[in-house]
Amino acid sequence: MPHPTIHLIERRVSANQFDASHRLTDTEIGELVRLATRAPTAYNLQNWRFIAARTQNAKTRLRQLAYGQAKVSEAAVTFIICGQTPDHTTLADRLRPFVEAGHMPQDMASVWQENVGVQYAEPRAARDEAIRSAALGAATLMYAAEAMNLASGLMGGFDADAVAREFGLARNETPVMLLAVGRAAPGNWPQKPRRPLSEVLQIS
Repeated sequence: MPHPTIHLIERRVSANQFDASHRLTDTEIGELVRLATRAPTAYNLQNWRFIAARTQNAKTRLRQLAYGQAKVSEAAVTFIICGQTPDHTTLADRLRPFVEAGHMPQDMASVWQENVGVQYAEPRAARDEAIRSAALGAATLMYAAEAMNLASGLMGGFDADAVAREFGLARNETPVMLLAVGRAAPGNWPQKPRRPLSEVLQIS
C-alpha cells in the first residue's frame, strides 16, 4: 500500500464542478491557511497573504474579474493568493522566536536580513520571489484541502490589476493565482495523463 501522502498526491484532480450549497466555517478556512503557511519561503520571509472570498458578494465580484469562471462563486471559498515583494525590515520579527528558542544565532539572523535587502533590491528579483512564495503557498493549500476531503481548482485566468484594486491589495502585493475550494459536485474529470518520466527527468 502506498503511503497516505502519496495516495493524496495521486488522487488529486483540478475540480471545475462544486456543490454550491456547501459552506466552510471560519475555523475550517483558518485551518487551510494555517497549513498553507507551512510551505517554505526564502529566508523565512513568509511573504504571502491569503484573501478568502466566502460571501456571495465577494465571490460574485471576483467571478466577474475571473472571466466568469463559475467555480469562483460555486465553491465554498475562493482564495486570492498574494505574493509580497520581500521586505528586509520584516525579517527580524519573523526570525525572533527562532533566535530566542536557540535555533539560530542572532548574528546569522542579522546577516540574513542584510542579504534580503541586497538580493531583492532589483524589482524583477523581488517580484520573482513574491511569485515563488505565493505558488508554494498555493500548492500547499491545495494539498491541505485534499487532505481535508475537499476539492480544489487553481486558476490563473483573471484580471490581476482589477483584482488588486477591487480587493484592496497593497502596492507590494501581487495576486498570483486563485484557488477555489469546496465540496466536489458530480461531473469532474479524473486526473489527466502526465508526461512520461523520460520526457521530464534528467539524471546527471
